[in-house]
Amino acid sequence: MRSIWKGSIGFGLVNIPIKLYSAVQNSSLGLDMLDSRDHSRIRYQRINEKTRKEVPYDKIVKGYPIEDNYVILEDKDFEDASPEKSKMIEIENFVDIEEVNPMYYETSYYSEPETQGRKAYALLMRALQKSKKAGLARFVLRSTENLCIIHPVNNVIVITKIRFAEEIRSSEEILSPAEVTVSKKELDMGLALINQYSSKFEIEKFKDEYHHELMKIIQAKAKGKRPTIKKLKPAKAAGDDLYEQLMQSLNTRKGA
Repeated sequence: MRSIWKGSIGFGLVNIPIKLYSAVQNSSLGLDMLDSRDHSRIRYQRINEKTRKEVPYDKIVKGYPIEDNYVILEDKDFEDASPEKSKMIEIENFVDIEEVNPMYYETSYYSEPETQGRKAYALLMRALQKSKKAGLARFVLRSTENLCIIHPVNNVIVITKIRFAEEIRSSEEILSPAEVTVSKKELDMGLALINQYSSKFEIEKFKDEYHHELMKIIQAKAKGKRPTIKKLKPAKAAGDDLYEQLMQSLNTRKGA
């Protein structure tokens, strides 16, 4: 793995020099867009909407629209917006990670200590493990300020980017069935169904079946074979009785 960021974790007055590595990878297949007539690859161009001519990358700038004009921003403007945080992940406070709504999570990075920071790194990691707390911090990555959770995973301190509160949309406009009456026996049956389906969280059991099947089709077609197409199984018609549906679900699970 190649590091994507170098800086430090600020833990009080302790400075822990680290490198960050991406902890996630995309499982989707790398498909190219082609012209169906000759299978030539499709290329995208950056076109000036007025002249309709291609714009060289070094001539492209970023601008913020205000009324009918743009305020142009330079690289230095992004750096000046947060000069003191550009190379520091400063822990501002510690929280219970269970209190962080999963809707806030974005992506995760592994952190690796530089030689001179190993002992401080080990101290922070073990303190987080024992306290069962996570650090809440900010840092700048690619000219953007990020909020993050600092937490231990398998004896490595992981930096997980999370969204700011203003990035989560309000649910006020979503129709909620909170006023709908649910009988006690229906609720009891729903709880029984949840209990029957409950198990330990083992993510390794879940595979990306879609891309696995798509790869089998690609390999078959590459050999000039006709891929086997799965037959769709018609869904059984369900009645309108919610309690009866729950009961059938329980019985089906028992017989599985």
